[in-house]
Amino acid sequence: MEHSEIFQRLGVALAIGLLVGVERGWQERDVRAGGRTAGIRTFGLTGFLGGIAGILQSMTGPLLPGTIAVLLGLIYIAGKWQETKGDEDYSITSVVAALVVFALGVLAAVGDIVTAAAGGVVTTAILAARHSLHGFLKGLSWPELRSALVLLAMTVVALPLLPDRALDPWGALNPFSLWLLTITIAALSFAGYAAIKLTGTRRGVLLAGAAGGLVSSTALTLSFARHSKEAPQGSADLAAGAAIAGALSFARVLVIGSALSFNLLVPLASGLVPAIIGFLIAGFLRVWRSSAATDVPEITLKNPFELRMVFSFAVLLGLISLISKMTIAYIGTSALFIVAVISGLVDVDAITLSTARLAGSAIDVNTATAVILIAVVVNVVTKAVLAFTAGTRDYGMALAQASAIAIVTGGVAYFALRSFMPE
Repeated sequence: MEHSEIFQRLGVALAIGLLVGVERGWQERDVRAGGRTAGIRTFGLTGFLGGIAGILQSMTGPLLPGTIAVLLGLIYIAGKWQETKGDEDYSITSVVAALVVFALGVLAAVGDIVTAAAGGVVTTAILAARHSLHGFLKGLSWPELRSALVLLAMTVVALPLLPDRALDPWGALNPFSLWLLTITIAALSFAGYAAIKLTGTRRGVLLAGAAGGLVSSTALTLSFARHSKEAPQGSADLAAGAAIAGALSFARVLVIGSALSFNLLVPLASGLVPAIIGFLIAGFLRVWRSSAATDVPEITLKNPFELRMVFSFAVLLGLISLISKMTIAYIGTSALFIVAVISGLVDVDAITLSTARLAGSAIDVNTATAVILIAVVVNVVTKAVLAFTAGTRDYGMALAQASAIAIVTGGVAYFALRSFMPE
């Protein structure tokens, strides 16, 4: 190993320790000097020591790093034990973090330096998220945790046992693929659900709308609509939050569709990206022009990992996939547009998944794009109608205007760029 490479690897090992040490030192910044087991200097030296042990491993063998790790752990445990006598803090997070830093220092010296650096960043992020994670756990109910554990068990244990072949003559109902797609969508929705759990709804209408849009923009639109009846002066702000949710739902469709069929990325983006920009501009302008401060309501969203919701979506996805295949076989691809309209009244994820799976094989990319965009437009119009029926007139009008801007912007861009799209 060249000297320059040794210096580089030791530098990364030291940087990992300093990075974690900054976070640990900041968390315990009010503790008197010498009153904590380890701070920025100790963690920095721990990472550096790991790097040195890794470099020496080529001459001494793996026994040296292992011995140092054991001794280091004992020293940290002894220091933490003495610290516990004074403040009765029984957390061993710093001890574990020190051992992780040492291990990453060794990895930086003898393994992939990029992986080691990434591990240091991830470790620091986990340590810094202490309060958010604790708040998430406190707000997590037993039914939510139970549903997640049951689904995890069903996926890890049952998924490999499901037949990975179509069970129908049209090749639509593949149990393995359907369940995998269902769990993926549920996990994506749960990311937004967890964001709301972590941050609450006190961070502002726009952030609440963004998080809610990842879970269910329809549910968020209805929740804000009902609150607009209780606080009519904030109707414009609430409509802005619903518009942001609409933008996130468009982004969600783009990610899902292009992930299943990369050929859909450009044609979908040509219509959805301008529509997303239209929604965002309309939402931010509403908030900027609003003079009334609006309290963000508690968003009533169902847990995406609830078994009934997951199985319902799996049935809906299977049904739409089967209808789409049968429609193509017996009627033709043009009938898919009717399926898109009907599906868009209820949900866009299922039609996006089923259509993306057909793109490039049973139907061409442009037809698949048109089917998905029709479902998206129908879904947006449906939410605007719900806003009028469940909320105030101002809320409905504001969301309808934002939706119209998004649809027109996306439609003009899509048809303008359509001639440049490959068949």
